[in-house]
Amino acid sequence: MKKTSTDAADTIHHDDRMETRLLHVERHPEENFGIVNPPLYRASTVVFPSLAALRYANAHPYEGIYYGRHGTPTTMAFENAMAELEGADGAVVTSSGLAAIVISLLAFTRQGDHVLIADNVYGPTRHFAHQFLERFGVGVHFFDSTGNDQLSALLTAQTRVVFLESPGSLTFEMSDMSALAATVHQRSSARVLVDNTWATPVYFRPLAHGADVCIHAATKYITGHSDAMLGVVSACGDDYLAIKRSTALIGNCPGAEECQLGLRGLRTLGIRLERHYASARKIADWLWQQEAVARVLYPPHPRDTGHQRWKRDFSGGSGLLGIALKAVPQAQVDAFVESLRLFGIGYSWGGYESLVLPVDPAALRTATPWLDDAAPLVRLHIGLDHPDDLIADLDRAMTHLRR
Repeated sequence: MKKTSTDAADTIHHDDRMETRLLHVERHPEENFGIVNPPLYRASTVVFPSLAALRYANAHPYEGIYYGRHGTPTTMAFENAMAELEGADGAVVTSSGLAAIVISLLAFTRQGDHVLIADNVYGPTRHFAHQFLERFGVGVHFFDSTGNDQLSALLTAQTRVVFLESPGSLTFEMSDMSALAATVHQRSSARVLVDNTWATPVYFRPLAHGADVCIHAATKYITGHSDAMLGVVSACGDDYLAIKRSTALIGNCPGAEECQLGLRGLRTLGIRLERHYASARKIADWLWQQEAVARVLYPPHPRDTGHQRWKRDFSGGSGLLGIALKAVPQAQVDAFVESLRLFGIGYSWGGYESLVLPVDPAALRTATPWLDDAAPLVRLHIGLDHPDDLIADLDRAMTHLRR
């Protein structure tokens, strides 16, 4: 669980702002010869000074260093940092964002249970629910998370998990997280799981809005350099222990190097997100003015349908947004994408680089039809390039859509 240090060298103060906390959390130079960064520990076998110590470790495998698969000091430094930033009792690091989702769902479900999943979640979340949970006897329903009606109607005595993502993956709808969590907790014993990858703990903390479990694909903004696969799950009390047990039973463990990259990424997360966010706002403003664009999907923008919810609950935004184009032949959309110079064509996001990807939300919906299915949708990740250069690149590429 989260380390609670009383050492005078522990410089974190409860009044410190997030940007300051990111720099100091889980740094203990007094324990490491004055070195500012936690050291890298690679480990499989751990030896004990006595059989009594070994037996104690067997009985308390989550209390300290036990076996490499359960974590090293490097792993635990990253976990403690994430728990601190999310306001959780503990965090569990995994080998990818999808692994964090899978482990969290498995931690709270068994045969005969029922889960509710927002219809606009990350595609692999949906695939795992259909191809794994249902195959092992867990009932799955998808629902419209932009309101409370479908959730209320679908909750049953067997519901064990309600899984949310806000903004929604690909289409960026905003949910009233606090209201949904309150409904779940008033009417069931289900746990509320939230994928918070888009906002990170810098701009939104789900546990403070009624969620029980917070999930990140740390592959994205937290590492920030597109060079590591990493996930993390934060929770409190028995929920944390359930996730920790699930992780141990599955045998999922990330490499120590990846955890160190996650820690490194935290140090610059605040300043990087500030740039991603400022550039995305500027580019969203420009996109709304383009005749070829039907709609910009970006909650921080005042014209977005979810803007008021975003403004109430979030303190900022990231660099990921969508463009719903006016109806044009697919060949023109392809030419637009392929003519971009500064936007790479590829999956993932959250790194320093700008990315573009045509997407089809209609194929990932069952409870809420994608109303703009006649309009091609393109997802952009606004990287750390100068925003004026990105606008110039987009403007030149849009000649293919203006014809």
